[in-house]
Amino acid sequence: MRIVRDGIYYACGLILVGLVLSYLWGPWAGVLFYVLAAFCVYFFRDPDRVSPEGELILAPADGKVVSVLSLSPSETRISIFLNIFNVHVNRTPVPGEITALDYQKGKFLVASHEQASLENEQNTLVLESVRGRVICRQIAGLIARRIVCYRKVGDRLRTGDRIGYIKFGSRVDVIFGPEWRTAVKVGDRVSAGVSVLAEPVDQVEA
Repeated sequence: MRIVRDGIYYACGLILVGLVLSYLWGPWAGVLFYVLAAFCVYFFRDPDRVSPEGELILAPADGKVVSVLSLSPSETRISIFLNIFNVHVNRTPVPGEITALDYQKGKFLVASHEQASLENEQNTLVLESVRGRVICRQIAGLIARRIVCYRKVGDRLRTGDRIGYIKFGSRVDVIFGPEWRTAVKVGDRVSAGVSVLAEPVDQVEA
């Protein structure tokens, strides 16, 4: 399985510390650091995914749907909370071109809380799809202190392409227009690049 590069660096550093402690004070002195190294490898795992075909909005992150909110008659927001055991690599929810990127410094509130969408540190990608604008927002949480985004304005993405990750617990919001109908509810578990969050209204009605 693929591992995010940061995870390899952290794991190697922790193993090195464990080896030094084991050398100085005996084999058991380094056990905690070996366990932490194994967790880093697990946390930063990056499995390959096969995305379903068709015009769909897919989950950009693994986790639990904590909010499905109508922001206005023309905008709906779905929020996904990632705990420390979820895969933290984020993926684009729709194919399209990145027309804007906006990084905003902020607080580190618990990511599952509603205020996190407004006040927490976040990185917003605006995607122009064949059915209009879709926003994907990476949001840092209480423990997460770094948002990583691989992409830049002008990049053209396919459904399920990797866009980055957030370290150690976080939240990802998706905002879309009335062209789409929500296909999930609060409490649902979703997988990045696989689970369907919304479908085109005209296809659902047909």
